[in-house]
Amino acid sequence: MTWTAPELQPTRTLVGADERPMLQSWLDFHRQTLLGKCGGLDGEQLATRSVEPSSLSLLGLVRHLTDVERGWFRTSAAGEEIEPVYGTEAEPDADFDDVAALPADEVFAAFHAEVAACDAAVAALSLDHVFHVPWRSDDYTLRWVYLHMIEEYARHNGHADLLRERIDGVTGSF
Repeated sequence: MTWTAPELQPTRTLVGADERPMLQSWLDFHRQTLLGKCGGLDGEQLATRSVEPSSLSLLGLVRHLTDVERGWFRTSAAGEEIEPVYGTEAEPDADFDDVAALPADEVFAAFHAEVAACDAAVAALSLDHVFHVPWRSDDYTLRWVYLHMIEEYARHNGHADLLRERIDGVTGSF
């Protein structure tokens, strides 16, 4: 089965907009970009590894970002006591490993559900909301999380560009 990406919405120019809508717009743009890089591929193609010994794949990136979203927005910023979707203490890289174990449609459904849950979890929090991350021994703000997530997606979207080109030669924006 081939996965169909959503239509990529152009990023609106938010010059002069408030900071929160600007940050949310850029995060949403990068979320959509990742999904666009996965569009039109079947499960086997989505699970294709970059090069040995790397376990990097498009499906692994979607799984990884599902866990990263959950970890920063829901577990850290919102203080929810929930486990990662894929990673475990015993297998911290499970998001990239064994990507063929779940059908791609289930991975994308989990991603969409997590994004919606993350957005809802922090909707009422101020960008200045401060929280402590014990595994990092530091305090962070929600503003920092938005900036970090935009950076995280931008970096991994670069990986997705290369992976997609390796799979079927497709390059460019989606």
